[in-house]
Amino acid sequence: MSAPQWKNPIVRWIDYRMPIFTLIHHDLVDYPTPRNLNYWWNFGSLAGFLLVVMIVTGVMLAMHYTPHVDLAFVSVERIMRDVNYGWLIRYLHMNGGSMFFLVVYIHVFRGLYYGSYKAPRELLWMLGVVILILMMATAFMGYVLPWGQMSFWAATVITNLFSAFPVVGESVVHWLWGGFSVDNPTLNRFFSLHYLLPFVIFGLVFLHLWALHTHKSNNPLGIDVKGPQDTIPFHPYYTAKDMFGMAVLLLVYLAFVFFAPNFFTEPDNYIPADPMVTPHQIVPEWYLLPFYAILRAVPNKLGGVVLMFASILILFVLPWLDTSKVKSARFRPIYKQLFWILVVDCIALGWVGANRPEGVYIVIGRIATAYYFVHFLILVPLVGWLERPRPLPESIGAPVLGGGGAAVGATPKPMEKA
Repeated sequence: MSAPQWKNPIVRWIDYRMPIFTLIHHDLVDYPTPRNLNYWWNFGSLAGFLLVVMIVTGVMLAMHYTPHVDLAFVSVERIMRDVNYGWLIRYLHMNGGSMFFLVVYIHVFRGLYYGSYKAPRELLWMLGVVILILMMATAFMGYVLPWGQMSFWAATVITNLFSAFPVVGESVVHWLWGGFSVDNPTLNRFFSLHYLLPFVIFGLVFLHLWALHTHKSNNPLGIDVKGPQDTIPFHPYYTAKDMFGMAVLLLVYLAFVFFAPNFFTEPDNYIPADPMVTPHQIVPEWYLLPFYAILRAVPNKLGGVVLMFASILILFVLPWLDTSKVKSARFRPIYKQLFWILVVDCIALGWVGANRPEGVYIVIGRIATAYYFVHFLILVPLVGWLERPRPLPESIGAPVLGGGGAAVGATPKPMEKA
């Protein structure tokens, strides 16, 4: 692709010496994008927008926050009461975290539905999983910083999980604490890492985009681009679509910020941390509840910790667990049903994680945990071998030209209709 001719002399002078404007033009304007992307493909750019919001608001909060056990809670209250628009910055940061996870989870499930993890996009998918893991670590450390009751006890409970690992467990816990209990060194370490990790995530996002642009975006049909007739420039077609999606996101996001800013928070976290008083129930933020439910589903502490980490790490090997050559669930009737069962299963895990581990919640949690692993380790490979997918279109444009989703001239067999 030829370099554009810039009219502005300053831009032309800079671009000749460092072609950054040409790179942006190629990757954000002329970038050939499949012409059939739907609104589910908005969530990647929305996640990038929210990451920038989280970094900007986080830097502004760090200017006024004091990472000391005697001053952290008071400094947060000062931000809320005395810093100009401090309440707005903090509410944008607090609720931005929830919006960030919501958008990323939708992005992940979209990838699961349309097979965006399959060759040649395995590395793209794996980088996304690494970003998700770092998001969870960053969110957990940020939850500790206000140094309220839930912050202190969440730090105590979660860091203690590492003690379940034999030989090295206790050493890891003491390293995380910076001593022999959750105290000032712990808060300092968590603050440092909470400040650093978003910039690491930002760097990984660039690698994620690099991998994306190498083999281009997947699409709802899950078939490769056959030529220029299957693509359109990213701008203005998808930038307009992304702007619409961003407007909808901002309506939801700012509705929480201005009308229900504490909807996702625990009331106990507005009480200063007290090591002598245990909260009635210790729960993480909503976006970590499914993993918390998996942790509690196993009576054995080590087994629960291993399963919790395995529930995330299993996503790394998903490209090789799925044996089907067809990517999109649109043409996989059995896999499509299993996908929606998985969605319900994850919601059930979140519901179980929000309740005390007793009675029916224990039973449902164990069933939901068992299904989660059965889905990825048994059902996904098995369905890939046994399922008979529907015929694929000849190209991205074929469903429009041929009048439907099946291949041009192909007639599905009666048993393949659904």
